[in-house]
Amino acid sequence: MKTVNPYHYVTNCISGKWKMTLLHHIHHYGKIRFNETKKTLGVSEKVLSQQLKELARDGLVERIQYNTIPLKVEYILTPAGEDLIPALDILYIWSVRRLAALNMPIDPDAFKVHTELKYEDQLMDIMDTYMKKHVSEDDDASEKEPDSGSDGTSASH
Repeated sequence: MKTVNPYHYVTNCISGKWKMTLLHHIHHYGKIRFNETKKTLGVSEKVLSQQLKELARDGLVERIQYNTIPLKVEYILTPAGEDLIPALDILYIWSVRRLAALNMPIDPDAFKVHTELKYEDQLMDIMDTYMKKHVSEDDDASEKEPDSGSDGTSASH
């Protein structure tokens, strides 16, 4: 039997643009539904379907189908998926700290979804700094954009 490198195994399980986000969403909300998740994340139906199938194949999520009309399908974490959450939390915290250190823009939605105390304790300094900077930049941009009509004159006469 061929040996498996543990790092390669876990990378295979969670690689994919949306897998870690999906696992976190299921953990955060307790369950997710396909169409709601597609709308919330803005992920294509094909990619979402494929990544959920792979997560189920790897034993991290369970697909529950209800025999209703219309068909209702939910996804929940398996015990193996739950076991992975602390590792994902560490990766998330490391990633936010690293992005901040490199002065790379951080998706503000990342702070809206990760609201538990464990994240605030680890990232409050970055969250505060980033949100102040982001709000300040938004305010500066809106001050520079005059409310003008198509002819360059003020829209309010």
